Amino acid sequence: MAAAHGGDYLGRFLAETEWYNEVVLSAVAPGNWWRGLPHPVQSWIRNCVGGYLLYYISGFLWCFVIYYWKRHAYIPKDSIPTNEAMRKQIIVASKAMPLYCALPTLSEYMIESGWTRSFFNISEVGVPMYFINLALYLTFVEFGIYWMHRELHDIKPLYKYLHATHHIYNKENTLSPFAEFSTSTYFLTRGQQ
Repeated sequence: MAAAHGGDYLGRFLAETEWYNEVVLSAVAPGNWWRGLPHPVQSWIRNCVGGYLLYYISGFLWCFVIYYWKRHAYIPKDSIPTNEAMRKQIIVASKAMPLYCALPTLSEYMIESGWTRSFFNISEVGVPMYFINLALYLTFVEFGIYWMHRELHDIKPLYKYLHATHHIYNKENTLSPFAEFSTSTYFLTRGQQ
């Protein structure tokens, strides 16, 4: 199938990810030191830079909108988290970001190594197969997230040293845009407590 759509599928994918690395890393990393790093390490650094930028920009913009600009429209005054709570959430998320960025880097590496495929256009796979692949992907991702989260609760050292912090921010007056990874847990477990 790759031959029918341009022949060099892996080359196209690798060229695209190298371009992403070039754009991001040349903009944020002084000098050329990063060019000597293996491609997966460059991609991981790129994903970390993107993850931190997305986290901080979206978090601070949402804080500005809901706590200052539209302060009385969205949140009751007693539900606004303290600056200290937000600072701790930022620290926890900042420590976790490199690990979160490892998964897309691993996915990219698997594609570049030929272990799996990613399509440039729906026409390469066909519309029906596209939706089948999408459904399978979402099913496997949700299955994996469920079991990973469950094991983080069941294996006590993992819970104590990695996951307990996730549950600290589970009340309305402790949730902020910076606790975005904890928000879903609060709403999912609200009726079970």
